[in-house]
Amino acid sequence: MKGGLRDNGINATEHFSAQSGVPASRLARLHHGINLSHWFAQSGDYSQAHLESHTTAGDIALIKSIGFDHVRLTVEPAPLLNGEDPSRLKDDYLKYLDNALDTILAHGLAVIVDIHPSDEFKIKLNSNDRQIEAFAKFWQALAQHLSTRDPERVFLEVINEPMVEDGYRWLGMQGKLIAAIRLGAPRHTIIASGHRWSGLPELLFLIPYSDRNIIYNFHFYEPFAFTHQGATWAGPNVPFYKNVPYPSNPESVSRILDTIGDEKARNNLLRYGEDRWDGNRIDREIGTAAAWAAKYQVPLTCNEFGVFRNFAPPADRAAWIRDMRAALEKYGIGWTMWDYAGGFGVVNKQNGHATPDDQVVKALGLGIKK
Repeated sequence: MKGGLRDNGINATEHFSAQSGVPASRLARLHHGINLSHWFAQSGDYSQAHLESHTTAGDIALIKSIGFDHVRLTVEPAPLLNGEDPSRLKDDYLKYLDNALDTILAHGLAVIVDIHPSDEFKIKLNSNDRQIEAFAKFWQALAQHLSTRDPERVFLEVINEPMVEDGYRWLGMQGKLIAAIRLGAPRHTIIASGHRWSGLPELLFLIPYSDRNIIYNFHFYEPFAFTHQGATWAGPNVPFYKNVPYPSNPESVSRILDTIGDEKARNNLLRYGEDRWDGNRIDREIGTAAAWAAKYQVPLTCNEFGVFRNFAPPADRAAWIRDMRAALEKYGIGWTMWDYAGGFGVVNKQNGHATPDDQVVKALGLGIKK
C-alpha cells in the first residue's frame, strides 16, 4: 500500500469503517491518546488512598487540555476477579473503576478499558484451559457491567501483551475471550492484538476474526536500543545504554561505544548504528502494518509507543516521537502514547503537580488549550 490510504486521497477512517463493522464515529475518537498507567495496574498498591489520589480529575482535565481525545486505562484484573466465582466481580473494588470512568467520560474523553495483567497472572492464564475459561467468565461479567456505558466512547481491549509464544494457540484463546466479551457487551467495539508482546511481527501473523466490530492493535518500540535505553526490565543489553542518539548511524553511535563495558551490548549498539534508524525507517515499518490492515479491510490502532526518558537525550526522544506520530498519521492509524506520568511520560509529576513536557507535546502535534 504505497503511500497509504490517506496519500491516495481516501480517508482511512471512513474507508476501514465502511469495510468493517466499526462505526467511523468511534474510530474518530481514537486519533491521539495517552496511557494512564500505574493507577489501576502495574502497582503494588490498590488501596482506596492510591486509587483516589494517583490520577485525579485535575490530571484528566490536563490531558483534555493538551489535546488528547482518549485515554487507555490499564486495569489489573486480579483485584476484580472472584476466584470462587469468576462470573461475579468484586463490587467493593469495582466502584473505584466506575468512579474513574465517570471522571474520564465527564471530561469528554473516550476510554479504552485495557485488561493489563501482571506477568504472573498471564503465566497462570497460559498454563491451562481452565484458567482461560475462568478469565472468559470474568470478561463476560465485566463486559456486561460496562455495557450500560456509551459504546461510542468506551472500548474494550481483550488483554495487554498476552505473552503466549504460540501464535496459533493465541488465535484460539483470544477468540474465546472475544466471544465472552461479545455476550456481555453486544454493541461495544473490541480491541484485539497479536500474541507474545503484541508487536508488529505478531500483528502481521494475526488473522482477523469473523466479528467485524473489532479494532486491531499493535505496539511499537523499535529500535529497543534507543527507546528502552537504561531500562533494567527490558532485556540484557539496554541496561548498559545511556545517551544513545537518534537518528542512528555508525558515526553517531561510535561516540558512545567507549561507555559500554559489555561486549554483547556493544555489538548490539553497533548494529543499531548500522541499521540507520530514522523517520524513513519508521515509516517503512508502519507501512507494513497499514498494508496488513488494507489487506484484511480492518481498522488499526497503535496503542503503545514511546521512549524511556531517564537516559535518552531529550531532543532525540522528541524526534523519535515526532517521526512515529507522523508515520502513524500518514497511514491513518490512531495512536495512544505510553504514558502519561510514568517513565515514558508526557508530563513530569512531582508532589501531585503535573507539568507538560513541551518538547513531547509539540512532537505529538498537540498543544495546551487555554
